[in-house]
This record gives sequence, structure tokens and C-alpha cells, in this order.
Amino acid sequence: MDNTSCILFNTLRDGKQPFDYHRSYHVHFLVNKGTMDFSDGKNSYQAGKDDIVIWQMYNDIQDVSCSRDFDADVLLASSQFLGHFNPEMTWATRGFLFIRRHPSFHLHGESLRIIRNDFEQFRLRLAATSEMFKIDLLGNQMRMFLYDLWVAYSSGISDMKSDDNASQIFLRFVGLVQKDSRKHRDVAYYADQLCITPKYLSQVSNKVTNVPALQWINYYAGFELVSLLDNPDLSISDIAFEMDFSSPNHFTRYCKKILGVTPSEYRSNGRQ
Repeated sequence: MDNTSCILFNTLRDGKQPFDYHRSYHVHFLVNKGTMDFSDGKNSYQAGKDDIVIWQMYNDIQDVSCSRDFDADVLLASSQFLGHFNPEMTWATRGFLFIRRHPSFHLHGESLRIIRNDFEQFRLRLAATSEMFKIDLLGNQMRMFLYDLWVAYSSGISDMKSDDNASQIFLRFVGLVQKDSRKHRDVAYYADQLCITPKYLSQVSNKVTNVPALQWINYYAGFELVSLLDNPDLSISDIAFEMDFSSPNHFTRYCKKILGVTPSEYRSNGRQ
């Protein structure tokens, strides 16, 4: 990860728009003034003053139009950055589903003050001239921001309905992945646990989240991988054994695929 993993800009001051980045980053923006209309291909939304808007990288955002006075602070987070510093997986999944249904959410009172403060803290951290611990400091701020978001969303998440069969299957699938991804990383295993075919599980995942089932498995397995690599008491061989890899070479290839670096490179780079 580098300094392009997390970026903050203002639409008016910097002459940039969030739509230009939504295929490369997860986009979070806090509207200060004006309005924005957009669609996810199924539903249309409008965001106005004091709304927090989140476009996940997998959203199909289209038909974007802004008022002439549209003013928003925009926080960009790369998929790797967000995945690495995600503090809690159960709320992350429920938040992911809630945001897909409610990409624009109005803030008020304490939640608004806290989220505005989070954006200001990102601005201060990004403007700091020292590079020492910068990614980790930004990562810890991202953790705080996500917790604050989930608190703001908490009542909506608690009331979120999962009555349709696809959503119920997906939530059961994710529950199994959270529990078993350290040892099991193939779609067929989870489909068997759910008594459905791998093809149907993939269809369900794509329908509910627009993300393939295997990508969810790799996301959670990557979370487990990082937590093990961050434990200095475990050797790389220990971790390969803990994650049930048949050979060190297989483990190294998997780590390179998921994290972009080998296990040794990850540790020698000090998680940079």
C-alpha cells in the first residue's frame, strides 16, 4: 500500500468529481451544499446537504448529475486499504448490504458532527509531511470512521429485512465463510454446507451483492491471512500449516494473489 491508497479532495476546491473514481476506489462523500442525482441501474437517488453517500467499487453508478453549487468532501479508499484496515467483519458485511440498498443516507445531530470530524482527521493526516507510520495512522483513522458509520447506520441495519430467500442464503454463506475461511477457500465447500450447487451459490452472491462468491471467500481468507502474518510469534511455515496449505510454494502463490506480495515481502515491508 502507498499514499494513493487513501485520498481526500473537495469537489469545488479541487475541481474533481467522485464519479471519476468509482471504478478504482470505494468512494465516500459528505455533501456540504447542493444536490447530486444518480442511479445504480435499478433505483434512482438524490443526495443533498448533510448526506453521506457511499459508492462501493462494485456498484454500477450511472446517470450522475450535480447542481452547479454541488460541494462535497470525497474520501477515496482502495480495496486493499479498506480490506486491510476493516476492524470487524460481521458489521462490515451487514454494512455492505445496507449501503447497497441505501447508498445515500442523511446524517444529523451527533452522527453528523462525528462523521464531519472523521473527514477533518483524514484531511489532517493526509496533509502531514512526515511519512513515518502514515499508512498505519490513516488505517486507524479508517477503522474509527467505519465504526462511526456503523453507529450512524445501526438502527437501519437492525431493521434491515432479509426475508427474501437469496438474502437469507447469502447471510448464511457469509456466516460460514467467517468461521471456516482459514481452512476452506472453495465455493464447492460452502455450497455443500448449504445443500445447494456451487453455481446457484454464485448466482445468489452476484444477485445480492454483485460480487462473486469466490471473491467473498478470498476477502475473508485475506483478513485471516493478514491477522496471522501480523503475529510475530508465528513463522511463515506455521501460518501455511494453520491455513491448511499443502505446500509452502502453494501458500506463497496464494498470498501473492490475495495481498500482492509474498509472505516474506509482507513482513519485511513492515505492512507498508
